[in-house]
Amino acid sequence: MPAAGAAAISWLGAAAFAASLGWFLYCYLVTWGVPAPEGPVARPVLVDVVLFSFFALHHSLFARTGLKARLVRLVPVELERSLYTWISSALFVLACTLWQPVPGVVYRAEGLAAVAGYLVQAAGIALTLYAGRRMDFLDLAGVRQVQIAARGSQPAHVGLQTTGLYGFVRHPLYFSWVLMVFGSPAMTATRLTFALTSTAYLAIAIHWEERSLVGLFGGAYVQYRRHVRWRMIPFLY
Repeated sequence: MPAAGAAAISWLGAAAFAASLGWFLYCYLVTWGVPAPEGPVARPVLVDVVLFSFFALHHSLFARTGLKARLVRLVPVELERSLYTWISSALFVLACTLWQPVPGVVYRAEGLAAVAGYLVQAAGIALTLYAGRRMDFLDLAGVRQVQIAARGSQPAHVGLQTTGLYGFVRHPLYFSWVLMVFGSPAMTATRLTFALTSTAYLAIAIHWEERSLVGLFGGAYVQYRRHVRWRMIPFLY
């Protein structure tokens, strides 16, 4: 594929990734903040869990090296990450759009408690941007791989991050996610369903993700796990 075409695909994929996050924020902050009318609870919760599981299944499948090896037979290797970004963004938008409102309000904070909730959410967003910058957003979105291929270079090996937030918790992006989805001062049942479902998936996925990291970094990651005890929630998990 011509370099210009690959670059266009990767940058549009990055834009789709950003748009999917924007759509999620709109749904979480606006749509899901409206209490749902009274009605059955079990059915919308089940639908929501299935929706998120469908999105999460794609993430887990793409993490398998066997599937990655088959993909690079179909698309240029530098577009493999971009393809993942495109599919992931589309599925995330679909899950957020079809998310079913769950009746009920868990709590609604006021005054200083509400301010504290907003500050927790703001901290989650700030930590996401910080951790993502350390990991390279363009690499996560699949743009950097295309740029490197266009220069005829080999991808640089990303070193193991162990300082800053990574010296406090092994997966800062997951920690910031927990702050963001659980920090709402107005926790509707719809928001809580999303917060619990998405966080449960991250907690489960860490096991397989860290197996891959041990395979990549070997003893260095094993030592890092001994030094930094907490996976995603300090003093808890």
